[in-house]
Amino acid sequence: MSLPNSRRQFIQQSGGLLALPTLLSASTRLAPAAPPPVVLPAPDPTGQPMPELEQPLPDAPDQRIGFAIVGLGAYALNQIIPNLGGTQHAKLAALVSGNAEKARTVGKAYGIAEDHQYSYDDFDRIAEDESVDVLYIILPNAMHREWTERAFAAGKHVLCEKPMAVTAEDCQAMIDAGKRAGKQLMIGYRAQYDPYNLRAIELVRGESKEIGEPRLVFTEHGRMLKPNKEQRDEWRAQKELAGGGSLYDIGIYSLNGARYLLGEEPVSVTANYREPSEKEVDVEEGVAWTMNFPSGATANCSSSYRVEQAKRIFVQGTEGEVTLDPATDYYVRNLYVKTKEKNTQLIIPRANQFTAMLDEMALAARENRTPKTPGEEGLRDVKIMQAIYRAADSGKKVTL
Repeated sequence: MSLPNSRRQFIQQSGGLLALPTLLSASTRLAPAAPPPVVLPAPDPTGQPMPELEQPLPDAPDQRIGFAIVGLGAYALNQIIPNLGGTQHAKLAALVSGNAEKARTVGKAYGIAEDHQYSYDDFDRIAEDESVDVLYIILPNAMHREWTERAFAAGKHVLCEKPMAVTAEDCQAMIDAGKRAGKQLMIGYRAQYDPYNLRAIELVRGESKEIGEPRLVFTEHGRMLKPNKEQRDEWRAQKELAGGGSLYDIGIYSLNGARYLLGEEPVSVTANYREPSEKEVDVEEGVAWTMNFPSGATANCSSSYRVEQAKRIFVQGTEGEVTLDPATDYYVRNLYVKTKEKNTQLIIPRANQFTAMLDEMALAARENRTPKTPGEEGLRDVKIMQAIYRAADSGKKVTL
């Protein structure tokens, strides 16, 4: 396998020993990645106590679907691996990393023997590992296609992080590889499994039409990119590895959020973007774009690498409004609904988006069925993001 220097360096170093102090105690194996979501003191709309959600019994360990995590960066270590312990149907079965020391340390913390730890050079022998059913690809965007295709060649199902790939052509190649292998491909759209976002969808386009017809959507996602201070940002500052800048990294939440809240696909887009302001960054700093939908609804969206933690989605309807702020945070989401009759904050207990996403992949693999967020969903977002870039470059409306 021949890789450009920056890609080869990445898979050899694989991000350093990020967040390992939180992993070293064996007692943390089944602990969630973070405290449960904060329950704020707003009352239930009915004024009645909220019932506890019934939890089904989890599968026995030997009946769970085995996941191999490909790439041991901060997201894998702090969110995905710890939350596997809280699922009903999944378990951690193997690790793939370019850093052998890191793999050994994580393996010791989570009980993964060295014969289930793989490097990128000996990755293909994972085909013989019967404990592994699913490979979760958590690598830089430019690597998604290659490692997804190799996972399918090894006879495994694939859960791939978003954005699915750098180009629509890469996305289609990944979909085709899964079909040839007879395996499932799912994209890690965690927000589509989050109970707060799911409740917002019901409010916006459910049978009750609580806010009337949705007419305007405003979404903004941003954070400070720190390539000189945080290793997780080094590859995100390089177009060769990231494929794009703030749009590909966090703007995808704005894009996907507008699509799933409205339940329809945009027909045209206009856009503009801000070029990078730091010499070590060769991806765009920010993007603002407008999408028009068949119903007549409009979404004004933005992404930025120069603001502090914006994760908001707002939907204005003919009879009310719904706000998610934050909408896509790892730990806390807030949901508000306002109509003529009420102005309420909704509280949803046990709202773990990670376990719900991982269990969906586990069940899709077990049943060999199409998951809720398949490769085609990832392909749609990448096509639209490429159209956003074309619109920004040309200064003209691009029809989708």
